[in-house]
Amino acid sequence: MATIGTAKQSLTSSEMLSLIQSTLADDKAEDLVTIDLIDKTSIADHMIIATGSSSRRVAAMAEHLVEVIKNAGQGRALAEGKEQGDWVLVDTGDVIVHLFRSEVRAFYNIEEMWGVENPALKQQAARLY
Repeated sequence: MATIGTAKQSLTSSEMLSLIQSTLADDKAEDLVTIDLIDKTSIADHMIIATGSSSRRVAAMAEHLVEVIKNAGQGRALAEGKEQGDWVLVDTGDVIVHLFRSEVRAFYNIEEMWGVENPALKQQAARLY
């Protein structure tokens, strides 16, 4: 028996990463950092860290990202922290996205945990000297 309609295929980890990166770039996310986690942990394949200019902007980027993922037929991405907008975590399964206000990102500096340089801190240091 034939199935009516077509089911959308799941995106590969790399395709999901590209979709998220392009969405955040379109939303003018700042200091975007992508970390390959494949050989580092089993929690996800990739992590993206980005900054928004305000709490409202961070929350809006997270909402838009969740909407884009849903519209791409990839189910529902989970977003935590949208109410405050200081630090929003979007979990798509293969890709984890951290969206921060700049002060919060500098305070937590989660890039350091993964051995990656935080571009915002590098720029701040350059301005001081």
